[in-house]
Amino acid sequence: MEIKKAKKLSGSLVIPGDKSISHRAIMFGSLAEGTTRITNFLEGADCLSTISCFQKMGIDIENTSGEILVHGKGLHGLCAPTETLDVGNSGTSTRLISGILAGQDFVSELTGDASIQKRPMKRIMTPLSQMGADIVSLNGNGCAPLKISGKKLHAIHYNSPVASAQVKSCVLLAGMYSDGITRVTEPVLSRNHTEIMLNYFGANVTAEGTTASIKPDPSLYGREILVPGDISSAAYFIAAGLLVPNSEILLKNVGINPTRDGILRVCKAMGADITLLNETTEGEPTADLLIRSSTLHGTTVEGAIIPTLIDELPMIAVMAAFAEGTTVIRDAQELRVKESDRIQVMTENLQEMGADIQATEDGMIIHGGKPLHGAEIDSHLDHRIAMSFAVAGLLSEGTLSIKNGECVNISYPKFYSDLYSLAE
Repeated sequence: MEIKKAKKLSGSLVIPGDKSISHRAIMFGSLAEGTTRITNFLEGADCLSTISCFQKMGIDIENTSGEILVHGKGLHGLCAPTETLDVGNSGTSTRLISGILAGQDFVSELTGDASIQKRPMKRIMTPLSQMGADIVSLNGNGCAPLKISGKKLHAIHYNSPVASAQVKSCVLLAGMYSDGITRVTEPVLSRNHTEIMLNYFGANVTAEGTTASIKPDPSLYGREILVPGDISSAAYFIAAGLLVPNSEILLKNVGINPTRDGILRVCKAMGADITLLNETTEGEPTADLLIRSSTLHGTTVEGAIIPTLIDELPMIAVMAAFAEGTTVIRDAQELRVKESDRIQVMTENLQEMGADIQATEDGMIIHGGKPLHGAEIDSHLDHRIAMSFAVAGLLSEGTLSIKNGECVNISYPKFYSDLYSLAE
């Protein structure tokens, strides 16, 4: 995939549906009584993997004309799959489905691609085991493939060592099959889509500070769900609109949940011109984002804001390379266990383009303002790496080529065509 320098960006986009919310809509709709209708569902490879897994467990899911119909069978309605559940590249599917499978009355196996088979699953195996679950890493390395033999589960109060919505959600979902109130406390608050949506379906989830609690055996009912645009996908266009000179773009119906909006706060801290229009606050908050070219400066990104923008940090690193001054990213060691080691990959690739950047154990130090040039970038099959460098290519001299750039299909199949539609 080759990207060339752009003169300016203009126009408007409807950002594809939020990946996190699309996953959960399928899962919770499958566990609900009756039909759940989902619009603006993200038709990316990860979310399609979630659909496939629940179809293998006996759920009828229709994908027609821009909407998904999930014909749920209730909390105890899943059937034993006759084959291994394949989550593809999806960490969300792996960890959340494991929580659901732990409380079933059947045995299942779950695996994914080469990347998934390297990602750490002990972080969910530990709390699930404390609940009485029988979950085994078949290769004995704490990673997928996993074998899960469903058991009756016990309620626990789990103090998670990491702020991870996937870990929290896994435990809460297992808690629906437990014998009491299950609680999860995090060091700082992670995204709360699970809590919002489970309550919408009829569960009893409460949140106080960084602790979320769920009562067991809820009755869930099919609902209508309009998935907001994914702020993680919007991040690339936010950055492009801010960095490419003389640009003005409008991004419509973007989710601005406070547990996910860290990218907007960091952009503001860097001097960005971003206006929120048509804000809504029912359920998942959304807004249209008006983005205008801005002169950005360095900032420090650390602490409690990190879980609200963990997926956007590769894009923030690129923004920092084009901003004046120094940007420091710390407390982000989670980047090392994503689809790739994003700290290492971002550092190596930006250095290849001429950036002044160094990796640290838990982040990066970027001295911005140096002119960057085209290079051959290795995406390491990581969709967020590929999209971040596509934006860098719009601002660099010469041509930037992205190896395995088609990996964007995991979360944003139309990414390149949407990007080109704005460019002049």
